[in-house]
Amino acid sequence: MTKARTERLPLNGSVLANDARLLEKVRVIGARCGVDYTDDAAVTALLTERRRTLERIQRGPLVWWGALVLLAAVVWPFLAPTIPALADDPVLSYAPAGPLLLAAVACLALVHLRWKRELAQDALAGYREVLGLARAHGCGPIHVPAWLEGRTSGGSGKGAAPVPTYPRAAPQPTDAGVRSDAPTATPSVPPKPEAVTAYERIAHEGGWHDETGCLLVLAGAAGAIWAATSDAPLGYAALVLVPAAVAVWLAGSHRGAEKQRLRAEAEAYVNAVAAAEAEGAQVPELSPALRTLLDR
Repeated sequence: MTKARTERLPLNGSVLANDARLLEKVRVIGARCGVDYTDDAAVTALLTERRRTLERIQRGPLVWWGALVLLAAVVWPFLAPTIPALADDPVLSYAPAGPLLLAAVACLALVHLRWKRELAQDALAGYREVLGLARAHGCGPIHVPAWLEGRTSGGSGKGAAPVPTYPRAAPQPTDAGVRSDAPTATPSVPPKPEAVTAYERIAHEGGWHDETGCLLVLAGAAGAIWAATSDAPLGYAALVLVPAAVAVWLAGSHRGAEKQRLRAEAEAYVNAVAAAEAEGAQVPELSPALRTLLDR
């Protein structure tokens, strides 16, 4: 049995409570949506449940039916002429593709509408407002899950339901408007190590070493075969590409090991930042590369 995934909070209630003006706005939104957004346990349960619901919609039977019918619509015009009973009838050979295509589009469109309607549900929309207000008050969040904004994992852009943008709020007064029970000292945000910066530079680099190595081996083998079959000894010179392929593979292996080491450093830093944020520290928003580590 697979372990149920618990959603990581983009923003903790303790951070919201550090700014009395923000806290008041959050409570108004919570009263409207019926959710206490300062209750970390309740928000975690909400996000976990809604994410599972969205995933069920995206992977449900209607998606599979739409994909199968779409495949049938594409294959039918090529398959029908090969069937003797249908080959001489142009109507039966091509006409069914149209209704099949319409049915596939209808299935997939219905899935998209259900997904978008669930994404726009009041509790999620209210939480996006909370995140937007927190950002305007300089309180994070350190990341916003891609699914919450209707983006693909690791994707960019605004998505189908982006976090709203609000004008930047003025700094909170130090002598007024602050909760009397607010902590006098907040934990510090850990400095970003150089290894994490290095990971951000290479996080999205593609792995081309395996493909290049295979192409070099194939080119070397093709040159050798050509030399052996056409009495052209010069073709054997292509065998020098084989050790070049080995060198490329070794470089790729070293690069991959280094990336894994840097990723471990980046994950440790992200967890430390998240822990500081959970204790009430105001933390900077993470870069796209680091947000990907949280967006799982």
